[in-house]
Amino acid sequence: MGPMGGFSVYSPSHSALLCFSLHTQNPKTPIFSSSFKNSTTITASCVPSAMTEATYTSFGFQNLKETFTVDVQRAEGRPLNVPLIAPFTIASSRLEKVENVAIRVELSNGCVGWGEAPVLPFVTAEDQPTALAKAAEACEFLRRSPGMTLGSVLNEIGAVLPGHESASVRAGVEMALIDAVANSIGIPLWRLFGGVLNTITTDITIPIVSSAIAAELASKYRKQGFKTLKLKVGKNLNADIEVLQAIRAAHPDCSFILDANEGYTSKEAIQVLEKLNEMKVTPVLFEQPVHRDDWEGLGHVTHIAKDKYGVSVAADESCRSLADVKKIVKGNLADVINIKLAKVGVLGALEIIEVARASGLGLMIGGMVETRLAMGFAGNLAAGLGCFKFIDLDTPLLLSEDPVLEGYEVSGPVYKFTNARGHGGFLHWGNIA
Repeated sequence: MGPMGGFSVYSPSHSALLCFSLHTQNPKTPIFSSSFKNSTTITASCVPSAMTEATYTSFGFQNLKETFTVDVQRAEGRPLNVPLIAPFTIASSRLEKVENVAIRVELSNGCVGWGEAPVLPFVTAEDQPTALAKAAEACEFLRRSPGMTLGSVLNEIGAVLPGHESASVRAGVEMALIDAVANSIGIPLWRLFGGVLNTITTDITIPIVSSAIAAELASKYRKQGFKTLKLKVGKNLNADIEVLQAIRAAHPDCSFILDANEGYTSKEAIQVLEKLNEMKVTPVLFEQPVHRDDWEGLGHVTHIAKDKYGVSVAADESCRSLADVKKIVKGNLADVINIKLAKVGVLGALEIIEVARASGLGLMIGGMVETRLAMGFAGNLAAGLGCFKFIDLDTPLLLSEDPVLEGYEVSGPVYKFTNARGHGGFLHWGNIA
């Protein structure tokens, strides 16, 4: 394929070829183009090769929702259990191991898509048994449903798995469906979502630990090339300050993100900023300093942090819906919002991103505690859109095993997304419990 080579792919919606031009020389070049001059035809590997009628079209993800018909042949969810290197403690919970749900969707054309529904106690509404039951319900719906456009099937899944209480499973099913469609048309997700970048650079998280362990981790991550450390705080104000001092000594050049996970009162959050100012430390971000329903406290901390200390405040747990985002915008309650697919689903995230960008809010992308399945999807989306100031997609680096084959390439904090179809990662399904 030359620099302006075209892919020719089969769309079950009209038994025809969908041809589009894929620019490969510059990752910032928009992927979809209405110009097909000098393009050649290549048939995607899981697409029928014997075609007679050609229909030429140009589309991005939104157009794809209207033009590609999804016909699901198989769909299933299974437990995805992976041990952590060490317990993961935040202000609201402690995790000993990952107990998520893997989603596998196979279309009638033979293309497979993979998704993951993360489970994090006290953060996601679903525990693993609930997530498995909801995934089974959604998968049964997909198997029984006649072929329909991608947009229609995603809307139907939204109805089967509505609201925040089903968001994690909804995200996993949406990931698998979109991944399967991207596999069908032979395109990587980062290009499907805009093709702005093909790499991202993540921070890495230090959970709530002793100051000695925190210093040891900071030194380790410094050697691995991580320049931004995200520190979990919010359980004990004095202990948090000790940890910050220890990390500063071990990694003096690092940038800090503080994440309180709702653990502070607004008074305590401001005290932390005062102490850091005395240490001549300015965090690049202060994430969710107060309880998610303390809107007044969130706004108060945001204004003090920005005006007095030059620190931006991010809403995470306080941002679980489009309505929350509009409330944050209207009241000027935060500077940044943290997008997590498990909180709002893929479609919900795209809708929120659009509103946030139009409103001038900064964007962060994060996750729960997930493998490279979910992180690969979120990373492709972040790279493709290219609009995130803060990247927090490190949790696969905290696992003692990596059950995901292929997918993105990792070099310290840098994730590189290849031209593999979809997000490129998959599981040995037979090895999953």
